[in-house]
Amino acid sequence: MGTRKKSAAGISTAVMAVVMVVSLTLAGVFAVLYIAAAKTAAQLRSENERLQAEAAVTAFSTDVNAVNPDNANEGETALPDLGSSENIDELLVEKELEVEDSIKQKMKELVVSDDGSPLKMLRAFFPENLIYYDEEEYVFAPVNDSLKMHSILQENLVENDNGEMEYIENGVVTSHKGIDVSKYQGNIDWQKVKENGIEYAFIRLGIRGYGTGKLALDEYFEENMSGAAQAGIETGIYFFTQAVNEAEAVEEAQFVLENIAQYDVKCPIVFDVELIPNDDSARANGLTMEERTDIAIAFCEEVKGAGYTPMIYGNIKCFTKLLDMERIEDYEKWYAFYDDYMYFPYEVSCWQYTEKGRVGGVRGNVDLNISYEKLWE
Repeated sequence: MGTRKKSAAGISTAVMAVVMVVSLTLAGVFAVLYIAAAKTAAQLRSENERLQAEAAVTAFSTDVNAVNPDNANEGETALPDLGSSENIDELLVEKELEVEDSIKQKMKELVVSDDGSPLKMLRAFFPENLIYYDEEEYVFAPVNDSLKMHSILQENLVENDNGEMEYIENGVVTSHKGIDVSKYQGNIDWQKVKENGIEYAFIRLGIRGYGTGKLALDEYFEENMSGAAQAGIETGIYFFTQAVNEAEAVEEAQFVLENIAQYDVKCPIVFDVELIPNDDSARANGLTMEERTDIAIAFCEEVKGAGYTPMIYGNIKCFTKLLDMERIEDYEKWYAFYDDYMYFPYEVSCWQYTEKGRVGGVRGNVDLNISYEKLWE
């Protein structure tokens, strides 16, 4: 799609060394905190046992009135009033939570300024956040529990012998295999693509220039649409936006609708939202979240009004920092995340899991996608 930053999934030898150091440090931190918590728990239990023993002696005393806490020998420390065993349990739970919070805080301190720290480790420790590395820092984006969550089970996501992801339920593959292409794939043998099990393709219709702002049709759009149709592959469309206001978003949508009029487009029409990296002059880079969300909604509503299914494409940064997820919740989403596990809690229709796929009929690498449960009608 458009222009992307490289995935942070590759871990170099230097990063592995950092992993070793961080892991050993973590082990040490955890051990210290665990020992401290264990000592505190033992002390609490010991005090509770002492209290119970004192209570037993007092109960059997023939002269209860003689027991006077004011008569304690000088220098002795009075026993704390810990109460019942339920109180002890509550204190232990509180201590466990303190240990957990301490570990998480220490984890943040260890990795927040460390470029080589493995994201998988962080993500395992902080399920309440969506974590990614951006602009030389780690971002801990809170998960919004008010949004609709997906029901995808990680154990059902399986990498087959061809290195392709499939979703398998009760022994049956329920996901659908797709690709997305543009002029960068050149001439495509769509019949061979079909023979490789591809069920659908998102074809780039065009772009808006990030410098000029002009609309341009992808050079291979018509050829790809015709070839896919002849091979019996369902098609969707994506458009790389650089709209800076709602009027331009509507203009982009109308440009798309005009150019698909002669084709049978059953899959969604996608609004491709991406920043142009390392280029401060890119016209849409400076938009606020509110502005960019307004623009996305304007495009989607124009497409929806024409009878098509709108969809928004983005990565983890897009859906946590660039767009307001609460406002676009009702639109289908196409999520880009390059790994063998699905790292996103919200509902998605399609997952782009690699940019280095290999498919017969396509020269070089191609993006691979799976959609869940259904092909679009």
